[in-house]
Amino acid sequence: MSVLRCISPIDGSVFAERETASIDAAKIQIAAIRTAQAAWAARPLQERIDLVMAGVAAIGAMNDQIVPELARMMGRPVRYGGEFGGFNERASHMAQIAEEALADIEVGEDATFRRYIKRIPHGVVFVVAPWNYPYMTAINTVAPALIAGNAVVLKHATQTLLVGERMAQAFHSAGVPEDVFANIFLDHDTTSDLIAGNAFDFINFTGSVGGGAAMERAAAGTFTGVSTELGGKDPGYVMDDADLDAAVDTLIDGAMFNSGQCCCGIERIYVHESLHDAFVEKAVAIVNDYVLGNPLEEATTLGPMANVRFADEVRAQVAEAVADGATTHIEPFAADDGGAYLSPQILTNVTHKMRVMRDESFGPVVGIMPVKDDAEAIALMNDSQFGLTASLWTSDVDRAARVGDRIETGTVFLNRADYLDPGLCWTGCKNTGRGGGLSVIGYHNLTRPKSYHLKKVT
Repeated sequence: MSVLRCISPIDGSVFAERETASIDAAKIQIAAIRTAQAAWAARPLQERIDLVMAGVAAIGAMNDQIVPELARMMGRPVRYGGEFGGFNERASHMAQIAEEALADIEVGEDATFRRYIKRIPHGVVFVVAPWNYPYMTAINTVAPALIAGNAVVLKHATQTLLVGERMAQAFHSAGVPEDVFANIFLDHDTTSDLIAGNAFDFINFTGSVGGGAAMERAAAGTFTGVSTELGGKDPGYVMDDADLDAAVDTLIDGAMFNSGQCCCGIERIYVHESLHDAFVEKAVAIVNDYVLGNPLEEATTLGPMANVRFADEVRAQVAEAVADGATTHIEPFAADDGGAYLSPQILTNVTHKMRVMRDESFGPVVGIMPVKDDAEAIALMNDSQFGLTASLWTSDVDRAARVGDRIETGTVFLNRADYLDPGLCWTGCKNTGRGGGLSVIGYHNLTRPKSYHLKKVT
């Protein structure tokens, strides 16, 4: 066994620590979960829905404790109120569509045959959740997996060590059996050994590209399904007829909110050359009004990054870009301590030769480039190893659809950004990963098809 420690970005202190389970203890626990899953799947669908939604409500009742806890674990300012709004929205939508999404597909019936396809739960679903939106990313899979009849094992990132405990506590208090939804603390080696040993029937991983590759390597040869949502370098494109004020407000918020630590955060912006200078001027004014500081204080609009090493990576990307000719527009903030507290930054005179425009930054920095037309913008947006979302800004919906059709991405936004609609499939391409969560497709990925070809006796 080893010890997992959550180091608070507020002051570098140890906020929480937990011992990891040994491989033998984990196998015993997962075996019990596998046994309990069949009885859970046999319960009526509406009963599973009601229990899951009661668990969601129990999380809502804990929100006053959860919000400052999140600030201490990963630095998001308390003024933003936590994640329960999105957490509840996503679970509620999946509950509402469950009956239709999981219904049998009737292929045909006549005097001789009845044919249909059922959706069957995989069994034990392993959810590995990230720290940046620890409740919302987890519920994307936890709610539909349980509703579909799976048992769920949740492993959370060390940076948000207490989130899995909170979720398990809430769901158990609402009546979801402990052997149907379990939080578990594991180190990387034990996790890989369990996956390689076929402990799970389906894996959903949200995190880094390296982490996703490790999951796929561990699962190689087991035929266990692995769904991954990994890195992003999401672009915004402001066309010549865009609402400039709305575009600046939304794209800069999408770049800087949560200290830029968003899977679908905006990390590069392409602006039609006729609007470029005005866009930059307005963006700089917005960022200069931010208050960097202790996330427990209501005045703070920008908290520390979750870990010093994350801030160090952003600083390195900015320094390299400046050395290669990029222009900075934001002076260092007084609260920037050279550690987790990092000044936001806007860069111009950037190129795709710079890492800040290629590698995931996952911090409060964005590069802005002028473009002459749609063709140039499309080429630049596609010049990336990632493909999660793209945000387009124009008054012409048809034009946006045409441009969107040519972008290599999982989601196309028009006149909005950095939002997850649970009615749509959350998915990516290229090094962002594969698979899809939420929507009816999320249910299809959390179940397997089983065909019935029944010949009648006549």
